[in-house]
Amino acid sequence: MSQAPAFTALQVMQDAPVIPVIVLNDVAHAVPMARALVAGGVRMLEVTLRTPQALACMEAIARDVPEAVVGAGTVRSKADAQAAANAGARFAVSPGYTSAVGQACRDLGLSLLPGVATGSEIMMAQEDGFTQLKFFPAMQAGGPAMLKAWSGPFFDVKFCPTGGVTLQNAPEFLALPNVVCVGGSWIVPADAMLKGEWDKITQLAKDTQALRK
Repeated sequence: MSQAPAFTALQVMQDAPVIPVIVLNDVAHAVPMARALVAGGVRMLEVTLRTPQALACMEAIARDVPEAVVGAGTVRSKADAQAAANAGARFAVSPGYTSAVGQACRDLGLSLLPGVATGSEIMMAQEDGFTQLKFFPAMQAGGPAMLKAWSGPFFDVKFCPTGGVTLQNAPEFLALPNVVCVGGSWIVPADAMLKGEWDKITQLAKDTQALRK
């Protein structure tokens, strides 16, 4: 039985110009990092399932930083979606798309931003009712030029390009009518987390607000 998500995928995308793509290796970094991002105006936090600590980090943020909205990135299976939901995630982001992942997120009440890199993948996601998609890996798969080309046949689809997106090239993506936000890891640099430079992360988050359309 499908559950209604707390946030639609479009609401997740519209909250800020950038969704941070977060890789956490230490649970002790999770809460101060989340607080630093929220202080900079970024509250939709995509914690990627790329490290053994990711789920524990999501749990800590969901428990201790109620202003943040925890999402799970790198969701590749029904099991990933279930584990993320159990850890307190309220949205999911996948590097590609399968109907099984789409249905699992629906059943769990997780908004999903499915990853696409080709026209066929967009059509598969649309067949299952998904029209807000992650374009990944954005720069390697054609960058802004590809999104411009897709605006004709896929006029009803909105994108969050992720992968190779930086503060420097984000404006080119965000200027496109079919782009709502971008995903980026530059807001949460690994060295800043290791050194506990939370003010730096807050400033990087604040800098992204100038990208708002």
